[in-house]
Order: sequence, then structure tokens, then C-alpha cells
Amino acid sequence: MSKKTIEKKRSLTVTVIRFFIKFFLYGFILSLLYVFFCKWINPPITITEIGSVLHGNSLHRKYVSMNEISANAKLAVMAGEDQLFPDHNGFDFKSIQKAMKHNQKSKSLRGASTISQQVAKNIFLWQHGGYLRKGLEVYFTFMIETFWSKKRILEMYLNEAEMGEGIFGVEAASEYYFHKPAKNLSRKQAALIAACLPNPKGYTIKPLSAHVASRYPWILRQMNHLENDSDIEALLK
Repeated sequence: MSKKTIEKKRSLTVTVIRFFIKFFLYGFILSLLYVFFCKWINPPITITEIGSVLHGNSLHRKYVSMNEISANAKLAVMAGEDQLFPDHNGFDFKSIQKAMKHNQKSKSLRGASTISQQVAKNIFLWQHGGYLRKGLEVYFTFMIETFWSKKRILEMYLNEAEMGEGIFGVEAASEYYFHKPAKNLSRKQAALIAACLPNPKGYTIKPLSAHVASRYPWILRQMNHLENDSDIEALLK
């Protein structure tokens, strides 16, 4: 191989390396800026919401602040989705291990995503995907756990989680299912909404699916156990 050919290959390698360095650097800077943007300002729209519209669903979403959301709704989603939310750093490793063991033995898959992970996915990423999305989910979970408060993460979860076809956030869900604002949700109504969260398109509230009917009483019991925990209580205010 001639010296000229070797130099060309080296030049091409350097160019490719520089491209990827710039790509990851600019990507990091832009993602950091958007994380800070969403710390104070609600995202205008998400990839999940765009996908829902493209699939022919109307978009029902109305952002509300934490003081406009019933404490029952806040407690219900933590009881149903992530009981260690106030204590972990974004990842519940014990639940992940249990889910992995369960999935190895059973055909029914069990998830172990925390509220923080779901917020990272709902706001910054897309719903389906393999290792790439999971890797980015870890990155954005770390970012919001580092730069946001737990209250902001919970607020974004309650405003962005899909709670039915084309229904995003607890305010839209409360108005659609119960014809009232989220601040007036009863414990039972909040538990019903929380019970649909693992699969809001399959686990319907209206008509009441078997899964929601069987799960919401369990969530109500968990709410009773958790509401006196001081860390949980701080997030309900």
C-alpha cells in the first residue's frame, strides 16, 4: 500500500472521528438545554403525542400545575406505578431484578420502569424501541433526576402520561372520564386512572376492563398504606 493511500485512509478516519465527536457534543448540548427548558416550561408536544395524532387519534391534553391536581391523583400513581419514587435516584434495581426473573419464567412480560424513567421516555423519546431507546432513557432519567426536583418529575408524569387513546395527562383524563377537573378527583376515581397506566389503550376505564376492575381496589389499599409516609406526604402538598 502506497504512502499516499495510507495518508488518505488516515485522513478519512480522522474526519469520521471528528464528525462523531461533534455529533455527540452538539447532541449533548442540545439535550441539556432542552432538559433545562422543560424544568420550567412545559414541552410544546412530544413524539408520543405526534404519533398518536398520526394514528388518527385526537389530542386531548391540558397542562395543570401541581396545586391543580388532587392529592389523591398524586398518591394513586405512586401507589400503582412507583412506591419508592421519593427514595430512589431514578432506577429501582430490586424491581428490575424481579422483573427479569419473572420474564424469564413467564410469557407475560412485567415492566419495572420508575416514574422518572417513564417521564424520560414520555417527554424526550418514543414508546417503542430496542437498546438505543433504552440507553437514551437511562441518560435522560439521569439528567432529570440530577437537574429537576422530584415534584417537577411527578408533575410532568401527571401531565404527560397517556391515560387513554389520545388522552394525555390527568386533567384531560379527569374531564373525559369523570367530567370534573383533576383537583376534584376522588380516591376511587384517581385509583381507576392509575390502574390503566401500564397499558391505557388495552386497560380501559370506559368501558371498565377486567384489569382495571381488579387492580384499582389494590391501588386503593396501597394508597392507605403509603399516605402517612413522610416522603410521600411531602410530594402530595
